[in-house]
Amino acid sequence: MDLSKYDGKHVRVTDKWGETFTGMAEYGNHDFLECEYGGGEDGIFIEDSLIYRSQIVSIEAIEVHGTVELRTERMILRRYRPGDADDLYRYLGTDPAMYQYSGWNPYATQEMARETVQGFIDRYDDDHTYSWVMDVDDVIVGTIGAYDLKDDQIEVGFSVVPGWQGRGLATAALRIVLEYLTGNEGIPCVTAWCAAENIGSRKVLEKAGMKLVSEEKDGLDVGDRVYDRLIYEYKTGEIKKG
Repeated sequence: MDLSKYDGKHVRVTDKWGETFTGMAEYGNHDFLECEYGGGEDGIFIEDSLIYRSQIVSIEAIEVHGTVELRTERMILRRYRPGDADDLYRYLGTDPAMYQYSGWNPYATQEMARETVQGFIDRYDDDHTYSWVMDVDDVIVGTIGAYDLKDDQIEVGFSVVPGWQGRGLATAALRIVLEYLTGNEGIPCVTAWCAAENIGSRKVLEKAGMKLVSEEKDGLDVGDRVYDRLIYEYKTGEIKKG
């Protein structure tokens, strides 16, 4: 049984006590587990559970849809939890720069934040709901999601907490979401938009592999400001690594 081949895949594992674990597998090799946990064999992590090789009765890769856990090298993209609302209000809702170019602030008050988070949670049973928190070591560093699926395309958007901007996290998150939406979910085209003046978002979209396809002159009204609106697209297989 080669457990390493399941690393980064969604699996279902049954152990010798009859307990079943479902989620994204993270492979732990013999040397690492022996050093960190004293185990004399390799195994699989699923969330906070470690299942050693000798405990595994069966393991299989499974097909998943909707908002499933995704991992980059430095962070986890996970589902919203009720307790996230206060942090999102504090980190995103109270900072005017976070909605400078959109005018949309779903975390503007604690009540709005709680309603927004609960709304995401309530829709997770839908296989076409895609809403993630960007989590680094149990710290919320941003959000990313995809919305309005129609005519074989979907729109993606993201926000990064100010103190975590400029570290490549948004680019990494967007890349893995684009791969998931087109590869796993079979959505041929992912779109995004931003104000032409929003240099940070433009860089993220382009570094993640999205292409500028059109520009709407004065296409974005935000309060008393008008911006040119840039439209980006990503189609299956267009991501370039690096």
